[in-house]
Amino acid sequence: MNGDQETIAVVVVTYHSEAVLPELLDSLGPGLAGLSWHLTIADNSADPAALATLRRLAPTARIVDLGRNAGYAAGINAAVAAAAAYTAILVLNPDVRLAPRCGPELLSVLRRTGAGIAVPRLERADGSALASLRREPTLLRALGDAVLGGHRAGRLSLGELVLGERHYRTESTADWATGAAMLIAAECWRRCGPWDESFFLYSEETDFALRARDAGLATVLAPGARAVHLEGDSKRSPWLWTLLTLNRIRLYRRRHRLGPVLAYWAVLLLREVSRAATGNPASRAAAAALLRPSRLRATPGPRG
Repeated sequence: MNGDQETIAVVVVTYHSEAVLPELLDSLGPGLAGLSWHLTIADNSADPAALATLRRLAPTARIVDLGRNAGYAAGINAAVAAAAAYTAILVLNPDVRLAPRCGPELLSVLRRTGAGIAVPRLERADGSALASLRREPTLLRALGDAVLGGHRAGRLSLGELVLGERHYRTESTADWATGAAMLIAAECWRRCGPWDESFFLYSEETDFALRARDAGLATVLAPGARAVHLEGDSKRSPWLWTLLTLNRIRLYRRRHRLGPVLAYWAVLLLREVSRAATGNPASRAAAAALLRPSRLRATPGPRG
């Protein structure tokens, strides 16, 4: 299939994202230059004023009102279901800004490699590199992260983070990648989608990429594709960090037996307790949640 036959469904999930969305919208034209594309936005705010703002900012987009905060995966699924015909899906966070020709570079790598997912090189707003590639969560990698710290373990290839410029200069294959910006082949979505809405937020992209990998559809970095990601506040917010930590357990539990799951839980608890001892309020909240079985059994959802 050549580029003239391709149509990209750009899907964005918003939740009171009016402050950051305009810059993403401004970047789509240069970022997708030469491609046929259309935009669908799924909104989780259930706020008429927010919806009116979205329609003003993106008058040609399809706007899907979920009517509640249904979670990130639910928003992705709703946007894809509502989108017009496509040959690939470009999932973007509202706080992402595409560099010029990011989309064509992603599509070229996706088709040339036969991958299921292609991701760009991510940068912070100041231009510094973001490590976006990840290894599959394992007990030993969780232990490496807990004992050495995520970045040190990543540099030694003992953690989940894939660090080192050599991995980001070439078309590297990873077990998964952060979901801020990813191009998904339509065939990959057909075989592995939709995203699992039970996670609500965090780990849904991990689950999808691992299922794609299991089906023989890799996640590949397109080194010539670049995007800026402003990032959120998951490491600072006790609620968000707790949700992220609990979802790590939930994901691991789906892919492993009880014994390894209990060991994985213990390692995550060690990590959060050790960080809580340094005064980290997010880790203190996560450690408390890990010690409450009801939190692990509960289905994630918005804060009440």
